[in-house]
Amino acid sequence: MMFKTALALLSLSVGLFFVNRVPPTVRAAEEAPGSTSNLISPKEGALGTLLLFDGKTTYGWESVGEAKWEVADGEIRTSGDKPGFLVTTSEFADFQLSVDFKAAAGTNSGVFIRSAREPKDAAKDCYEINIAAPGVSEYTTGSIVARQKPNGAADDAVLKSTDWVNMLITAEGNQITIEVGGNKVTSFRDDSPNALRRGRIALQANKGAVAFRNVKLRPHGQQKMKLDKDLSGWKVFPGKMAEYSVTDKGELQVKNGPGMLEYTAQEYGDFVLSFEVLTKAPNLNSGVFFRQIPGEFTQGYECQVHNGTKDGDPAQPLDCGTGGFYRRSNARFVNGQDLHWTRITLMVHGPHMAAWVNGVQVSDWTDERKPDDNPRKGLRTKPGTLSIQGHDPTTDILFQDFQIVELPK
Repeated sequence: MMFKTALALLSLSVGLFFVNRVPPTVRAAEEAPGSTSNLISPKEGALGTLLLFDGKTTYGWESVGEAKWEVADGEIRTSGDKPGFLVTTSEFADFQLSVDFKAAAGTNSGVFIRSAREPKDAAKDCYEINIAAPGVSEYTTGSIVARQKPNGAADDAVLKSTDWVNMLITAEGNQITIEVGGNKVTSFRDDSPNALRRGRIALQANKGAVAFRNVKLRPHGQQKMKLDKDLSGWKVFPGKMAEYSVTDKGELQVKNGPGMLEYTAQEYGDFVLSFEVLTKAPNLNSGVFFRQIPGEFTQGYECQVHNGTKDGDPAQPLDCGTGGFYRRSNARFVNGQDLHWTRITLMVHGPHMAAWVNGVQVSDWTDERKPDDNPRKGLRTKPGTLSIQGHDPTTDILFQDFQIVELPK
């Protein structure tokens, strides 16, 4: 309660999820169950949770089919008069997904995971976690259509509720577990040779009205990247000005520039990368290069680090914006802040890439250029190296907690 009061005094109601003069990871206190805030709490932020629905737009989603989707009052709604899906543009593999839904009596809807863009067969191209009260479908809320009926204790009142209900879906390898209203209702292990390992998240319009909010996903399976004092597994490009060192706290300190520090221990193609960065002065510039041509200087895609804004307006990044893809797609707004730790999560698969800054998606881009081995010139989907940029003589930046996982094929 004291924390909530303190945050209230800091006037955290500026904008939907950005507060210009408050550390971004402390923009909202722990939200009570049933909140319509669509915000990432400090605890969730520390765990690397991603907000898939920002409460105001369908950014990061696309509509497939005839269904009409409305965003109002912090909810995504559909009448269910026409069938269709609202589908994420990004693909996810192992994760924990939390979503609140409110279904009218008689509604048959669902949350799809590891799904095709337009799923056709619940037994083959998706895992369809159903939303349906007893009597509406044999696959009641929390079961997996065509695969697994409930095999755990269910609260009948929750299954029949027309108020907000939370669904928690955990997907780890071929194991899927589903909780509804805090009760574990379904556990399913897919040992078939065609088990799905990654795909999109989809909200279904099928029959009857349904609304969704607080759609949050925490990627699983990431492993810490090696970062020793001697920088073993990394290569400092010779003949450059940038200086790289590891502090006693295990932080990577980058000073001066230009320069690059290349991770040579492994190459990555489709992956999830998460890290924290702290710019030690206003408007400093750096970036993380990926799918880079091994051994070549700055020849890769770049996820930008730059928190500068024009006239103090977060919607006007000065130089692409943190989480944007430099020279390709600017961040839609700046959600990091200089002098404070900022967490960036980068999701890359095929020609598509997206970034979340402090849990909020700021970029969503698909490279539609012709294929080329050099990402500076065209689309590169094959694996490459990761590199940390020292931009210029003013560079004074800390990085920490690099975690990455290669997405399954």
